[in-house]
This record gives sequence, C-alpha cells and structure tokens, in this order.
Amino acid sequence: MAKRAVAVITGASSGIGVELARLFAANGHELVLVARSEAPMNALAESIAATGKSRPHVLPIDLALADAGDRLADGLERLGAEPTFVVNNAGFGLLGMAASLDRAEQLSMIDLNVRTLTDLSLRFLPSLTAHRGGLLNVASVAGFLPGPGQNVYYATKAYVLSFTEALAEELAGTGVRVCALCPGPVPTGFQARAGVKRERKIGMLTLSAERVAREGYDGFMAGKRLVVPGFGNKLVTLMPRLLPRSLVTKLTDARKRRLDGEV
Repeated sequence: MAKRAVAVITGASSGIGVELARLFAANGHELVLVARSEAPMNALAESIAATGKSRPHVLPIDLALADAGDRLADGLERLGAEPTFVVNNAGFGLLGMAASLDRAEQLSMIDLNVRTLTDLSLRFLPSLTAHRGGLLNVASVAGFLPGPGQNVYYATKAYVLSFTEALAEELAGTGVRVCALCPGPVPTGFQARAGVKRERKIGMLTLSAERVAREGYDGFMAGKRLVVPGFGNKLVTLMPRLLPRSLVTKLTDARKRRLDGEV
C-alpha cells in the first residue's frame, strides 16, 4: 500500500513553525507536526482542522536527543506516511558569553540546530526525490555574521546556511527544492528560551512570524535557494562582503548590546 505524502514541520509549537504549518495546511498539504511540547501542537492541529483542512498529526519528540531522527522515522512509519516536504525549523539560541554559559546546554544547541537538522535533511532525501518535493531549512541572518554574546548560536546558523546552499547545488536537477530561510529578529518565544531576562527593544529589522513564514513559503515553492525577508535584513547580509571582518564583529556586538539596553 502506498504511503501518504506529508509535510513534516519541526519546531511547530510556536512562532515561525506555527505560521509555516498554517500556510502548508492552507495550500492543501497533510501535515506532521514535530516538537517537544505536545499541548501547543494539539491546539494548532485543532485550529487547522477547524478551517476544514485535514487535522495534522502530532509527534511529540525532543529533537535534541541523539535518536530523534529514528523516533521521527518510526512515527512516520506508524502513520503510514512519508515526507514530500521537510521543514527544519526547530532550534534555539542562548544569550551570553560562550565561556560563561553552560557548556552542556551549548552542546545541546549544536545537537538540535546542526546535528538533527543535518540528519533530517539527509534521512528523507529518497522520499523527497520520489515526490519531487523539497527541504526548507530555517537558518538566520545571524548565519552571515560572527555573533559575540550569542557565539555558538550564530555559528550553528552559519553551518545551516552553508550546508543548505551547498546541498541545493548538489541536488540541482533532481527536482528537489532546497531553500535556506534567513529571518532577522522575530518576536517569538525564542527570546525567552535564549535567556533574555526582559523584553528586548524592537529593532528596525524585526518582522512578524507571519511575514517571515509567508515570504519563506512563497520563495521556497518558487524554487529559490535563499530567502531573506525584509529589505533591512538583506542589507545586513551584505556587511561581510563590504566591511572588514573585525569591524563586522564589533558592529554586531554593539547592536546586540544596544537592543539589550546594555549601552
């Protein structure tokens, strides 16, 4: 019996992941939502079902665990489903100097942002190829920059950007769309998880999760390899090409401190 084709969306419990799930569902895709927190995913699934669309399947999995990919594959097998699209949105950041942050927590961030994303990107390629589907990896404008004060997070997003762009070239001609979505600041639960103790100032680069998801979805479906929502964020990505690396590092650090109210 043929398996059902689904769009797998990780980090689908809040923020950009929720908005991407709504867009995929609105465009007729059957969804499998994956994240650690089950309750918000069930609420999202109910709200999507209330629009007359198929109720998404919910798989509560801690994607930072070493066997997360196996657990997801097993869950899809139980559902009799295989991915047409994979959206790697799950990830988190930490605010603070790398030398002072908890080392184990930073390694867990690498596990989720890098290892799991790589696993899920490669694990389901045969299915994505068979369905001529696609892979959407959520990176960040941070991936273009060094990031004092969020050092390891910026480095993980640099990996996601490089990996995704290179994979898109490797898969050229296969019919598989591969895209890196690189948003700037987005007001979501990300800030609380990162350790921001008080509400950050809203910078001029900040966009809503809805807008980021819309531009990401549209660009992905149009076959773009890179989507950077917002004109200001596009300008930020040009900084490393136009300025010395040492100056880019200082400017990035200064902006973070200003938004955090440290200067």
